[in-house]
Amino acid sequence: MPYSHLLPDIVRIADEAGERILPIYRSDFKVQYKEDESPITAADVASHDVIVEELGKLTPDIPVLSEEEANAPWEERKHWQRFWLIDPIDGTKEFTQRSGEFTVNIALIENGEPVLGVVTAPALNEAFWGAKGEGASKRDAQGETRPIRTAEPGKVKRVVASKNHLNEGTREFIEKLGEHELVQAGSSLKFCRIAEGGADVYPRLGPTCEWDTAAAHAVLVAAGGKVETLEGKPLHYGKEDVLNPWFVAYGC
Repeated sequence: MPYSHLLPDIVRIADEAGERILPIYRSDFKVQYKEDESPITAADVASHDVIVEELGKLTPDIPVLSEEEANAPWEERKHWQRFWLIDPIDGTKEFTQRSGEFTVNIALIENGEPVLGVVTAPALNEAFWGAKGEGASKRDAQGETRPIRTAEPGKVKRVVASKNHLNEGTREFIEKLGEHELVQAGSSLKFCRIAEGGADVYPRLGPTCEWDTAAAHAVLVAAGGKVETLEGKPLHYGKEDVLNPWFVAYGC
């Protein structure tokens, strides 16, 4: 199945979600907390609503799993060979802290593999997208689009890390890499910085869910990178437990 014909519409849908998000981001919004104590705002809900509605129009035969509506039972999900996996706002902490480094994530999963991904950063006016076998692209803040590709790592490893999740296990992993430079980034932008050649490796030795990673995973792979568990196996999607194992994203 060629994916290039889907990408323009998925980018458009992500952009529409961003248009719903930004007025709330710039307002005096309220933060609530879900049962797992993760934050949620009206922007998460607004983004979810527009993405699910538009995907339903575009591909009515493909089911959707969203962080904000992750209630499809496993007995149903286990039969999904192809589905949309979305995070209406990844990096809600970055959103509430107004750092700008939050993203809208839309991925297409086929047989456990992320084969198409779109990541937009509405507050930064950046967008990334890619598809299996078709390369990856970035649209910058000036609205110019260019192909992107991972970089060959140099002597000093550029390690992308999160300001909110740099735990002791991650620090130990980074120290074992030898000479390195830390590149700070939030949300799924960590994958995207590797995809565009701005970093080399992203270790995540902490909890994430499938919707946190799938879209940017697809972009990174399309740009020449890979994402593996600590055992060296590809990171897969569509499990009964939506929690990811610990993983490392590499540029090459």
